[in-house]
Amino acid sequence: MIVDLRSDTVTLPTEAMRIAMATAPLGDNVLEHDPTTEKLERIAAEMTGKEAALFVPSGTMGNQIALATHTRPGDSALFEDQAHMVFYEGGGPAVISGVLARGIPTSDGVLTPENVEPAILHRSHHTPGTSLICVENTHNRHGGSVTSVAQHQALRALSLKHHVPIHLDGARLFNACVALKCRVDEIACEVDTLSICLSKGLGSPVGSLLCGPKAFIDEAEYWRKRLGGGMRQTGILAACGIVSLTHMVDRLAEDHERAQELALLCEGLPGIKPLPCPTNILILDTEKPAEAWQHELEQQGVRTIPFGPRRLRAVFHYGVDDDGLKKAKDAFVLAAEALN
Repeated sequence: MIVDLRSDTVTLPTEAMRIAMATAPLGDNVLEHDPTTEKLERIAAEMTGKEAALFVPSGTMGNQIALATHTRPGDSALFEDQAHMVFYEGGGPAVISGVLARGIPTSDGVLTPENVEPAILHRSHHTPGTSLICVENTHNRHGGSVTSVAQHQALRALSLKHHVPIHLDGARLFNACVALKCRVDEIACEVDTLSICLSKGLGSPVGSLLCGPKAFIDEAEYWRKRLGGGMRQTGILAACGIVSLTHMVDRLAEDHERAQELALLCEGLPGIKPLPCPTNILILDTEKPAEAWQHELEQQGVRTIPFGPRRLRAVFHYGVDDDGLKKAKDAFVLAAEALN
């Protein structure tokens, strides 16, 4: 048995998803309408409390469409320094939107009024205006850290004060909500637009959703077409997304518990130090090179991914059950013995 902890994107469709794909009503979503995709978009809009939603092939596309729709070339946009939108999206802010991406360093991935307000620029003949604040919840490179509802509310008050909208990269927003024991709309109401990913912890093979006001989504659909994201019988994919949103959210708590159990074990192992692990992403600092840990774990049938020269990442998902957790724990013990 291989235990794959490289990412929560490695999951395969559930049996319910495969049945939904085989039986989904379909249409050409470019020429006219695809009924299953429209159903998914309605569900997402209702869950987030937004007027409309748009199905897109990936979270990267959803985020970059949002950025392009909110801004114009030459504007500045604010991000947490390690944000996915600037770190892992191929330079999209510069290439697609032509915006100045300004990073704000934090210790935990959480943007606050105290660290955001000094970075807001007001347009003049000399400076680009800040036209968007981008938030990531949970934050990937900060170990699945969570921005609370209260923190979102504080940032929202600041954005209204300065008339700067907020976009939320909510690729793992449902993980945040499970950890916080809150509804998605309790966070979504504090941002103007948000993206949610179906193919991470929620198990769909493909797809994300961009949610926001109807006029915004209408413009976003134009950007989707421009970027090549207009697809035909998307209901085959959207059918999986419906299963994700209606049946795969509550079980995320299991992933959190397993990640935290492995973190607890690693606290007692030599040569490795886990970072705080509030959700399903476990990041570990290593004394030996992370690639050495990756190799030793791979020998035991456990896949991880280096997250820096001496940093390792392990991500839990529905494909890792209690037996998989036990194998992972045993593998870390053996790797620690081999490397220390």
